[in-house]
Amino acid sequence: MFPLPPPASQDDLRASRSLQLQHTSVQQWISFGGLALADLAALALAWHFAARLNQLYSPIPQQLIWWVWLGLPSLFWLFAGITLMLFTLGGLYNRARAWKDFVRAAQVVSLAYGVSLVASYIYDPKVDVPRSLFFSAWLFSIILIIGFRLVAMLLLQQFEQRQAPVNVFIIAPADRLVHLSKLLQQRSHYTIAGAALASTANTEVTLQRIVQSQAQEVIVENLPHTDLASHLYWQLRRYGISLRLIPSSVEILHRRGIPEIFAGMPTLRSAPPMLLGLDYRMKRAIDIIAASLGLLVLAPVFTGLAIAIKLTSTGPIFYRQERVGLHGRVFPMWKFRTMVANADQLQAQLEAHNESQDGILFKMKQDPRRTRLGSFLRRTSLDELPQLINVVCGQMSLVGPRPLPIRDVERFNSWHHIRHQVLPGITGLWQISGRSHIDSFDQAARLDLYYIDNWSLNLDFEILVETFRIVLFANGAY
Repeated sequence: MFPLPPPASQDDLRASRSLQLQHTSVQQWISFGGLALADLAALALAWHFAARLNQLYSPIPQQLIWWVWLGLPSLFWLFAGITLMLFTLGGLYNRARAWKDFVRAAQVVSLAYGVSLVASYIYDPKVDVPRSLFFSAWLFSIILIIGFRLVAMLLLQQFEQRQAPVNVFIIAPADRLVHLSKLLQQRSHYTIAGAALASTANTEVTLQRIVQSQAQEVIVENLPHTDLASHLYWQLRRYGISLRLIPSSVEILHRRGIPEIFAGMPTLRSAPPMLLGLDYRMKRAIDIIAASLGLLVLAPVFTGLAIAIKLTSTGPIFYRQERVGLHGRVFPMWKFRTMVANADQLQAQLEAHNESQDGILFKMKQDPRRTRLGSFLRRTSLDELPQLINVVCGQMSLVGPRPLPIRDVERFNSWHHIRHQVLPGITGLWQISGRSHIDSFDQAARLDLYYIDNWSLNLDFEILVETFRIVLFANGAY
């Protein structure tokens, strides 16, 4: 049992009751150790490649080699130690969002190389570090750090799914408590430890209930306004309890702002980047290059699936369906056929068996139109591979809101159409946040709007990695 907080304490709000390390679970240590080992291995491999590439004409100066361990010079171990320390200080080993920040990891690696270059000059100005060696090691390090972190995150997230459930305390308005409770109960990784009304979020009674419930996290929707917005955060922080806020659209916009004092007033400034559109151009370049390579590498898989479909059922190999894309434009989306040839005509007869709560989407877990091979293709998501053609043609992206059939879009509420303001994708937040387990389209649409509000290249990387994990273990697909 946790000790209860003192009434009306005179202590600094940020001060803990006593100086102590936050409780760290075995899972957290495994995550930390796994990522640190992945980073160290990536750096070591990068240095090995760079040394092999430059050993004949541009090796490391002998003045910088004091000893060698495991085939790597002392300079590497010093550099690796500094880099891992910077990663730790930068929060890249935390279980929060930062440890998934691949772009930031690349920036920290670049900073470490810059610091090491300055340090070598201060150590001995006469030592000329070979440029080819420096830049090849730097480039290999960035590529391998990101690659190894992608693989490590893939494995660690699957490991987390098998761990003991997290105790969660819910704070929300009365009309939302039931909905949030049902939502969490569908996720075996969470256990509801207690609940309270949002209007009581900042009271002493609610804090005592949270502490007594031994909750590890508190999830809050519609936190009431108070003189100190972070009051609940600081109270929970004293007991090592995490706070999760379900943000409103305004709060999401606030997160993009930079705190500044303007004319004596606290403000949040959101300014456009110096190079407008560069990040989106990079996204489109990645889309085209990755999709083209995917079509080339997966050509044997396409051939094998085409033969299997032709041998196991009558009808065409590919299924082209009109979907609604950017700004409501209709385009033909490609898939491997997973149903009988007249599936579209049979759907009208099955509408009465639609398992979607609001009827916007059409979902049947045991759809009789599906072929035996089609069930396998759906479960493994192999039927989606031809959409790489749509990506190359510019009709889709690798990541974005899922394009839906005209039948579904005709049932949209007005605010649902906001998702059409960005290029649709093969995968997105909807697909990695429950896939077929999401019951209502409102819930899926909110995920799409969250993606648009928070889009970044790093978020796309996160979604792609999580998609690979879900597809690999066939979670939520039917």
